[in-house]
Amino acid sequence: MKTTFLRRLAALSTATALSLGLAAPAAADTDFPNRTIELLVPYQPGGGTDGLARTFADASRKHMTQTMVIVNRPGAGGAIGWTEVINAKPDGYKLAVLTVELLTLPHLGLAKFNYDDFQPIAQLNADPAAITVKADAPWNTVEEFLAAARKSPESVRVGNSGNGSIWHLAAAALEDKTGARFGHIPFQGAAPAVLALLGGHIEAVAVSPAEVTTHVQSGKLRMLMVMADQRVKGFEKVPTAKERGIDLSIGTWRGLGAPKNTPPEVMARLREITAKTAAEPMMREAMDKQNLGYVYTDGAVFKETLARDNAYYKSLITKLNIKP
Repeated sequence: MKTTFLRRLAALSTATALSLGLAAPAAADTDFPNRTIELLVPYQPGGGTDGLARTFADASRKHMTQTMVIVNRPGAGGAIGWTEVINAKPDGYKLAVLTVELLTLPHLGLAKFNYDDFQPIAQLNADPAAITVKADAPWNTVEEFLAAARKSPESVRVGNSGNGSIWHLAAAALEDKTGARFGHIPFQGAAPAVLALLGGHIEAVAVSPAEVTTHVQSGKLRMLMVMADQRVKGFEKVPTAKERGIDLSIGTWRGLGAPKNTPPEVMARLREITAKTAAEPMMREAMDKQNLGYVYTDGAVFKETLARDNAYYKSLITKLNIKP
């Protein structure tokens, strides 16, 4: 009778747990994902961030039965898109592409979130800023370009991907190092800024090589300098800032993040999928073709990068007294 009682008690406990939903999440998580995952890009289509996201979504198909779709939510330098993901249900079905603006916007008072509102999945890329002008521009070197910006302050208009964006900060840091004074023109992403340059509405952009590659290769644009420690693959003839006596190395990174309360088992699965996808030859080949700098670090290392860079950009924004 004692054995029968214990069996009934065990059965009753299991039924109670199920009725309260206590056992359900573990069962649901074992088959994650079981529906489409949205990967939100907080910029307009066409830029380097969008290109990376679409490449990743394509490559991920080999490593899960569900599809990943790209959703573009441009605006406020990325804040609109990131806020949407931060406020989404933390179940792993709405993710975001993270860029360094996640760190800069809060220090400019342009966003109320913090980088730790996300759980980092992995870093996939790192790119320097580059100064690019039209091919028929009157400047053949970065020295000539900077001289023009010193001679007539703010007449040289430099496009960026929004106030407080990394490309805005890169141009401002270049001003600080050289005494030049640009007219900073914000756009809702790097792609619109590049289009404005092609149309002759601005004189330059301070965006990554990836975002101007096609137009440089076609002869429509000319890159004068990269703000990196070493020359960029595919642009070996373009000098670095340090080669020109400017002590400046600044750029962006891109990675993936999920809302901070996403369950550990879902995060583990997302990181597994991401690691396998990042190792796909098609991922590396597509990134090389787009001149996106391939860098993979896992969630733990990416988290350290976020913390370190957050401190750096807070200090830089304060030093340069950058206002939105």
